[in-house]
Amino acid sequence: QVHLVESGGGLVQAGGSLRLSCAASGIPDSINAMGWGRQPPGKQRELVASISKSGGSTRYDDSVKGRFTISRDNAKNTVYLQMNSLKPEDTAVYYCTATTTWRDYWGQGTQVTVSS
Repeated sequence: QVHLVESGGGLVQAGGSLRLSCAASGIPDSINAMGWGRQPPGKQRELVASISKSGGSTRYDDSVKGRFTISRDNAKNTVYLQMNSLKPEDTAVYYCTATTTWRDYWGQGTQVTVSS
């Protein structure tokens, strides 16, 4: 089992920044890729960023490319999402995800609200 706990969400004005953190526990050595997804109000959950086990490869959805940066610290079993130039349309519940050999895990989520 892998347990993921997100933190760092909150209310920010448009153009501002937030940094999300996600700590993994349980069997963190079993985790391969990690990522961040989000679910805007009334919409489906979408994956916006992912990072490989080593951290050497990252991917971003076009909607956040150039504004968000994903990183991980394997020594701390933690993945981060630095979010800059935030827009009202970035408002969503943000979820951390971890991929293992047998399944994907998701955290409980943290709310990010961007005011205009």
